[in-house]
Amino acid sequence: MSSSTADIDILRKNGLHVTDSRRVILNLFLKYDGALAHADIEKYSSSLYDRVTVYRTLQTFLEKGIVHLVPTVDNATLYALCKHNCIEGHHYDNHVHFICSHCNKTSCLDDIDVPEVKLPRGFRPLHAAMIISGICKMCKSSN
Repeated sequence: MSSSTADIDILRKNGLHVTDSRRVILNLFLKYDGALAHADIEKYSSSLYDRVTVYRTLQTFLEKGIVHLVPTVDNATLYALCKHNCIEGHHYDNHVHFICSHCNKTSCLDDIDVPEVKLPRGFRPLHAAMIISGICKMCKSSN
């Protein structure tokens, strides 16, 4: 599947109208290997779309299971492409996120699940997130 049709296929599969803004923003996620902030999306889309359009598109993608929220140490909001067949209202991206202390890139470690934590009696988990910080492979190889 070429990147020129992958975005259209994802939008249609999720019952969304194909619009220029959705295609541009989705293609940013398809091309970028890591998490993106709202400001990154505005910057990389050459300011073609206003803040509200970007925000609404991200919220729609989040609700449809196209992107998921990525935890950060400073509680900033980052988004990354879902890779585990997430569906509307149900995310299955229960993986570890890695933040590089050198370049600040946040990566999804899709093959490493967040370990199950045994909670005290009476507690019920709704979501678990794990962040690991360190030096990514790109920064390590450049030193």
